[in-house]
Amino acid sequence: MIRSIFSALLLILLTGFYAQGQSGVNDNPAKMQWFKDAKLGIFIHWGIYSVNGVDESWSFHNKKISYADYMKQLNGFTAKNYNPDAWAQLIKETGARYAVITTKHHDGIALWDTKANNMSTAKLTPARKDVITPFFAALRNAGLKAGAYFSILDWSHQDYPGFLKDSSRYQVKDDPARWNRYLAFYQAQIKELSTQFNPDLFWFDGDWEHSAAEWQAKKVREMILAHNPEAIINGRLAGYGDYETPEQNFPITRPSLNPWELCMTSNNNWGYHPDDSAYKTPYELITIFADVISNGGNLLFDIGPREDGWIPTEQVHLLKELGKWTHKHEEAIFNTEAGMPPGHFYGPSTISKDSSTLYLFVPALNRSKLVIKGLYNTIQSIKVIGADQPLHHKIVGKISWSPVPGLVYIDEIPETATDGYMTVLEVKLDGPIKLYKGKGGLGAE
Repeated sequence: MIRSIFSALLLILLTGFYAQGQSGVNDNPAKMQWFKDAKLGIFIHWGIYSVNGVDESWSFHNKKISYADYMKQLNGFTAKNYNPDAWAQLIKETGARYAVITTKHHDGIALWDTKANNMSTAKLTPARKDVITPFFAALRNAGLKAGAYFSILDWSHQDYPGFLKDSSRYQVKDDPARWNRYLAFYQAQIKELSTQFNPDLFWFDGDWEHSAAEWQAKKVREMILAHNPEAIINGRLAGYGDYETPEQNFPITRPSLNPWELCMTSNNNWGYHPDDSAYKTPYELITIFADVISNGGNLLFDIGPREDGWIPTEQVHLLKELGKWTHKHEEAIFNTEAGMPPGHFYGPSTISKDSSTLYLFVPALNRSKLVIKGLYNTIQSIKVIGADQPLHHKIVGKISWSPVPGLVYIDEIPETATDGYMTVLEVKLDGPIKLYKGKGGLGAE
């Protein structure tokens, strides 16, 4: 009885926290299905910061360079080698189902021809064009979903309070009329994005400087959904988003919201940095991706093109190697569910939609016997995906009179069947997966 009461109270507390932190997330759960199935997206940070290869917006905000020097980069943004169709095809080659591009970062420079002010690549750079329209068209021609990153803060705007890390223009409480002018400005830009591009996904950023009430976050969400009820909004609209977005660091425990998305750079920077050679290896990228989908999330993997639109060779290599692996193992990746909870298998896993097929992800160099713990199901077959190599297994420690399942030991993977990065096994079960959760002993729980 006490346990039941405690559980009920805990549920109430958790529900309250969830609702407070993520208002409005349950207004249309069905729209999230394509996102949950997508697993992989490509993030693109492109802007004037790529001219000199400096930190996007943060370089002047943190006073690494002056604001004037940062803005001089406007003169070097040419987009002369920009090929949106080639970008879209490269993204599709990775196996990604969607892409998100920076339409405007914290520096206030829009990559489309905004009518809200003159701060755009179309008006102030040698490129003299809106680069978002052709990219969205290319993505959709390639059958991919199109996402718009948009910074709700704008450190360049004269009516925005914040500017440099140690200075601000004013306080909202002291000049509400000025703040209202800024609200009208940024919301006008969101309306432009909605009506001109109809993004499948809005990826907001910059909400930390003000409260949801100050941002009018609820109004913004309603405005977006009034135009397109199917639009998805990330979790950085001051609590009015549809999914969580951990950044760079892999969450040790699964985020409370399902789905969720990890955004991560290809090296140590979001935008183009010619001095940054700390690129992830294909092995590192693939193992991170496997961990993400095993825990029910998506990976939004970032690239940073040069100012002319050229994508660095190292990034292209990463995307192509990722694509080779995803296409080989797509049945275990896309349209699957999160895998077994920790403790059942030493590695990532996913489960088919009907729960009758288990996929095990094994690092390339691991060819030792694999163990599954607490599996009630009878295994019908095991094979190596891409090699059609059948594997045998045996049950260890199963006692005939006890309902507690034994340990499943799977034979070593032959060297000829291993993948160069990560091998994946298909384990066919006799029905929906059922796992033992007890503490051992004579009975099952």
